[in-house]
Parts: sequence; structure tokens; C-alpha cells
Amino acid sequence: MTESPSSSLQQARRILADRLADLCRDAGLTGREIAVRCGWHPSKSSRIMNARTPPSAGDIRAWCRACGAEGQTADLLASLRNAEGMWIGWGQMEQAGLKQAQEARLPLFDRTRRFRSYSSWFVPGLIQTPAYTEAVLRAVQRRRVEVDDVAEAVAARVERQRVLYEGGRRFAFLIEESVLQNGTGGTDVLVGQLGHLLTVGSLPNVSLGVVPAGPNRSRMPVEGFWIFDAAQTNVELVSGYLTITQPSEVTMYAEAFSELAALAVYGASARALIASARDALE
Repeated sequence: MTESPSSSLQQARRILADRLADLCRDAGLTGREIAVRCGWHPSKSSRIMNARTPPSAGDIRAWCRACGAEGQTADLLASLRNAEGMWIGWGQMEQAGLKQAQEARLPLFDRTRRFRSYSSWFVPGLIQTPAYTEAVLRAVQRRRVEVDDVAEAVAARVERQRVLYEGGRRFAFLIEESVLQNGTGGTDVLVGQLGHLLTVGSLPNVSLGVVPAGPNRSRMPVEGFWIFDAAQTNVELVSGYLTITQPSEVTMYAEAFSELAALAVYGASARALIASARDALE
């Protein structure tokens, strides 16, 4: 899997481009005539209609005016925001600080009933201790965020963990064994986190699997991802945050999760790996 916007984003841009092209045809205009009316180079309208160049909000307003379809502007702008929201660079997502980025995900967590999370980098946020969360977010803040609201962001993430204890939700967490041995914040933070995994893994609505390290795996580690019900997948990459809603792509991640889950150990075997990693640190 690559660190680039998915075909979900490409499809959303294609749909928007097709709607703009339909407006042009319904108005009896050619792409060149649209460009003239908008004061653009003739090639710009062609690039927009062929989804080679995504339109800006100003482009959409000008397009609708040129077609005499101002009543379509609000709906098309909503489609643009939806497409843009599928791929967000970290700089854009975190420009106002980490707290806002944490709070923005709360509605998604509130409406989800089945959570699947795979992590090859760190312990998933819903099962982090406050100290581990602080260490992770502090590292993020130092690397790429000017605003220092780490304390508020930690509180927002901890508050979101209430969904673990609300009825009607199921959680399946998969972590690579390396996650048990690597971390930020120092030994005490990681020891505390491993102890918390032993506790949270015993919750009746939580499945916690550890994928053992080894030289003969049938499925190599991939980027961390979350699957929310069967409707949406979110992927955290080095360059940004990807939202996938296209059913075929959500299915691909669900299949990857199943393959990784088949490699994992659970119950007593998982607890033994976690306890061993903790004991090695103490």
C-alpha cells in the first residue's frame, strides 16, 4: 500500500468533475465557452471536467454562474469539501493544534458500533494510558505542530476512551509484537502501558491480538489503520490522514485485517507476550 490518496479520493473528484461537465452541457456550453465566461485559459475547464485538476471553491462558484446554475453551488461546494476531506496532510489537519484534531474524530467514534484497529507502530489510542498518549502526542507536537496544546489533546483522547465502556460496541485490536517493545516516553511509561493492555484486554467486548514477530510470516506488517463498522477506513501515513469510503477499498482493509488476525495470538498467549515484554523492562 502506498502513501498517496486512494481511489476513493479519485472517485470523489471524478464524480464532481462529471457533475460540472453535466452543468456545462445542460447550459448548452462548450468547455471553451465556460473558460471564456470565467476568464480562464481554455485548457483549465478541460482539466477540471476531466478530473485532472481539482476545482477550487471559487472555480465552482464561477462555473455555476457561467452556467446560470447558481442554485447548484452549495451542493457542489459540499461535494468538494467531501472530496478534499478524504486526504488531509498533517500540516492542514493539525494547524490549529492537536486538541482540535482529536475532537474532530469524536462523532465518528460515537456512531460506530464495531471497531477494528491494526497498529504496527504504537498502541492504538483507545487503549493508551494517559502517560503513553502524552508521550506520543508530545513527540508529534515537537516534530510538526507549532501550537503546544498537548495537555488538552491528551484530555480529549482520554475522554474519547469512554466508548470502550458504553454498551453495544465491539472492539478488535491487533498490534505487532514490536509495539510491545518500542515506544516513546521512557521505560516507566511503556511498563505502565503494557500493564494497561493486560487490563483492557480482559474487557468482555474487547478482543486483543498480538501478531508475533518471526521470519516466516505469510502477511507482512502494513500501515496502521482503523475500520469503523463496514463503512469507513482511516489510515495514518507519514504524510497525512486518509479516509476511505469506497466499499471495495474498505473490503481490502477488512481482508488485510482478517489475514493479520489469523496470525495473531489471543487470550493467555497474548497476555504471556505482553507480560514478558513488561518483565524485560522492569
